[in-house]
Amino acid sequence: MATEKAPVRPTGAGHDAGVLAGGDGGGVTYWCEMAWLPPGEVVECVCVRVEGTRIAAIQPEVPPPPGAVRLAGLTLPGLADAHSHAFHRALRGHTQTARGTFWTWREQMYAVAARLDPDRYLALARATFAEMSLAGVTCVGEFHYLHHGPGGVPYDDPNAMGHALIEAARDAGLRIALMDTCYLTGAIGHPLIGTQLRFGDGDATRWAHRVELLGRSQRTAEDVVVGAAIHSVRAVPPEEMCLVAEFANRHAIPLHAHVSEQRAENHDCVQAYSATPVQLLHEHGALGPRSTAVHATHLSDVDIVLLGGSTTHVCMCPTTERDLADGIGRARRLLDGGSPITLGSDSHAVIDLFEEARAVELDERLATRERGHFRAAELLDAATAAGHASLGFPDAGMLVPGAWADLVSVRLDSVRTAGTTKGTAAEAVVFAATAGDVHSVVSGGRRVVEDGRHMLGDVGVLLSDAVAGVRR
Repeated sequence: MATEKAPVRPTGAGHDAGVLAGGDGGGVTYWCEMAWLPPGEVVECVCVRVEGTRIAAIQPEVPPPPGAVRLAGLTLPGLADAHSHAFHRALRGHTQTARGTFWTWREQMYAVAARLDPDRYLALARATFAEMSLAGVTCVGEFHYLHHGPGGVPYDDPNAMGHALIEAARDAGLRIALMDTCYLTGAIGHPLIGTQLRFGDGDATRWAHRVELLGRSQRTAEDVVVGAAIHSVRAVPPEEMCLVAEFANRHAIPLHAHVSEQRAENHDCVQAYSATPVQLLHEHGALGPRSTAVHATHLSDVDIVLLGGSTTHVCMCPTTERDLADGIGRARRLLDGGSPITLGSDSHAVIDLFEEARAVELDERLATRERGHFRAAELLDAATAAGHASLGFPDAGMLVPGAWADLVSVRLDSVRTAGTTKGTAAEAVVFAATAGDVHSVVSGGRRVVEDGRHMLGDVGVLLSDAVAGVRR
């Protein structure tokens, strides 16, 4: 079972940690016009020495050395998309043709899930992850519950779909935290039906056995974390929830869960268990520093205290939450209460972590009619270090020696970002840039995007072919 990585420990003091090496050892030196460095400031003329998959040294305010690869604009650590359902990418646009609710949208999602097999899933996920890479994402948290074949019959390899997702991420140049999801009931007290049968393992014990096999297959993989997930209080009864939480604790892996996405979910949970979803997760050991509550849109004050007191992460997915008319979460209250905030593109209505980041602030403005709830540095931290940590990669999302060599460079001369100065670079990226302004991505030491082009070629064609293959 893949376990959580040890946190990176920067050496030396300040930005001068490490000494730049020459061209020996197969390393590469990048010279950044500007870079966002700890503790959250923009610094000019920064050399980053990369050796293998890691940052070997960083030196600010130096001229470009001979042979260095120049990165224009502002260079950030890699972005972490902390909550993804790759196959939902096939829904983009198609669910906008009529009115409806979250529940009518879900029926369309089930129709797509019914058509997937390992080969189609590989093609769709590869294209979706490549789109993420173009957007500056270097690590994805894939909330994976489409496990089995039609009717719930396991494939010859019971983890065939999970292996397809891992292969797709590697092909696209991403690390992956595969959040293998326990999904046992269609609603509280109701069995799985129809396409839902593909999601279930029967009980949490059989789920754990399958995930154990998957974890063993990736034990030596530095770029993969096999995590655990409770789909929701609708899908996992409390007595099974305990077993999932115990499994995650025993293996020291991340544990994620959909939480209070819909008011109906809260109502049903209180009716059945006399507790909110957060309270139920708390009572059954599913909250803590390795846990993430996804959405957490409709929370009580008590819920916020429980999440913060346990330092449970909260993953906000604003573009999906507004697309599905779910509501606006209480991000500032959660962060102030002790819950680190992360970001996810979830259903992939768009894939743009800058849009997710600014939506956290802008949605708060709409809800409160006040401005200035989050600083740009806080939102960038949510998109980088906090997101990686929630996925079991605490040694990523920072430009420091020893961290994963993830460098995401954003243009500051596009029609959206033109006029940016050093003093406004972070704000311009968070509040004006889009995924289309990312021009270079180094992921784990590998250059996967150069001049806005992915190493796999035309990602638009890949997506068109993959979506068509699923929707035919």
